[in-house]
Amino acid sequence: MADGQNEQQTDQLTLQNPVTRYEQISPPAEKQSGTGLDAEMTPQADLGEKSYRGTGRLKGRRALITGGDSGIGAATAIAFSREGADVCINYLPQEEEDAQNIAKVIREDGGVVALVPGDLRDRDFAKKLVDQAVRELGGLDILVNNGGKQVATEEFDDIDDEQLEATYDVNILAMFRLVRQALPHLKPGSTIINSTSIQAYMPSPTLIDYASTKAAINNFTKGLAQKLAPEGIRVNAVAPGPVWTPLQPSGGQLPEDLPEFGQSTPLGRAGQPTELAPAYVFLASPESSFVVGETLNVNGGQPTP
Repeated sequence: MADGQNEQQTDQLTLQNPVTRYEQISPPAEKQSGTGLDAEMTPQADLGEKSYRGTGRLKGRRALITGGDSGIGAATAIAFSREGADVCINYLPQEEEDAQNIAKVIREDGGVVALVPGDLRDRDFAKKLVDQAVRELGGLDILVNNGGKQVATEEFDDIDDEQLEATYDVNILAMFRLVRQALPHLKPGSTIINSTSIQAYMPSPTLIDYASTKAAINNFTKGLAQKLAPEGIRVNAVAPGPVWTPLQPSGGQLPEDLPEFGQSTPLGRAGQPTELAPAYVFLASPESSFVVGETLNVNGGQPTP
């Protein structure tokens, strides 16, 4: 990144009121088609394109980020790159537009990014994804398990077997497969970061299947952290609260709930993806060397255990 560009990316380091850093949003009560795209979000989310400034905290690292085309994954990819890491992002083929937009941002900064489309439900793809990331980046130091599926349902009976199995496949079973494939490449000092959710603690009645996977991720993180700590590999998680990402308008919330999305937090607003990125940067960096098995809650002030 040129010096002039870098000087403009000061927002996350500037003292500011968190209540007013971003406006309270009131999205339209409309459902996006498919899995949703950042490019079609109303209002647009802040991924950090103009509001994240790196300080070299991940220089020389190589990171694989699932769900890296949009939302929290995309903001993390931008932040990691601006902190000096080379990144590989995974996404569904239908999300190519968003993935190309993130790749453009990273490459214009002078960063290195590899794009690997594919479905995390495909068991064979987990092996191919890790292997391709290693080839593209020349190794692997950071695995961010962020890809997720969230579908709100009015009634419990609306959760059919297809939705249930897909949610568990993407949200938790894929983590087992990716970690298993990545471990031979991870050296001491490497990190694994899993995306969980406030839903693990405060499950919404419309998100019972999703919330239960997030509770499983918390448990998985703590158990895996104990297993890998003696090898010098740290495992932690980030638990976002209501954050404005394509998951929400593409079925993650009931349409009638969207206009008030995030307004019940103590800050009175939803989070923006770029506000989550520093948590992932911290857990990926050596600064958090004594942080193991932690679930870092970034939720606008909602109490958690």
